[in-house]
Amino acid sequence: MTFFRYGRSVAHDAPTSVEVRRSRRRTATVSAYRDGERTIVAIPARFSRAQEQEWVAKMLARLADKERRRRPSDAELMARARELSAKYLDGRARPTSVRWSANQGRRWGSCTLVDGSIRISTRVQGMPAWVLDYVLLHELAHLLHAGHGPEFWSLLDAFPRTERAKGFLEGAAFVQDESLGTPDDVDP
Repeated sequence: MTFFRYGRSVAHDAPTSVEVRRSRRRTATVSAYRDGERTIVAIPARFSRAQEQEWVAKMLARLADKERRRRPSDAELMARARELSAKYLDGRARPTSVRWSANQGRRWGSCTLVDGSIRISTRVQGMPAWVLDYVLLHELAHLLHAGHGPEFWSLLDAFPRTERAKGFLEGAAFVQDESLGTPDDVDP
């Protein structure tokens, strides 16, 4: 396996560390992933330098696009909330603002009924789109029903991945709690 490093991202000309790994075992596929501040691009050993540059640029662009979709802007969050309201709530939930928030504590999202604002925890960034959709829809449903009664949950029945998203978030919360330590970890 051969390693090469690029000093700048080909796709965005932003300072980054890109490591190209050539492998004789890799014959036809190219893959890329982030490893901390580094981007690893794995290519077949037979690729020419021109093919390497072409595929590094393609893979960096794909990763950037994937990350943008998983970390939408506040404006994109608002647009998605409107789409979800139209699709699942007959457009009845009309938030005045939807934005990311870093101070949600243990909540995935929250809304203020008085002004119709919704805040989504930055901890949701990077989670699958259907999880973000569930969190947005959950908060939109609160604009119509404040509590978690049967009327509230009946609104979420239309979303096909409600139970799956709830399970995903429970798992994420468990992992977070484990990384923080639990009272069981404390020596007497």
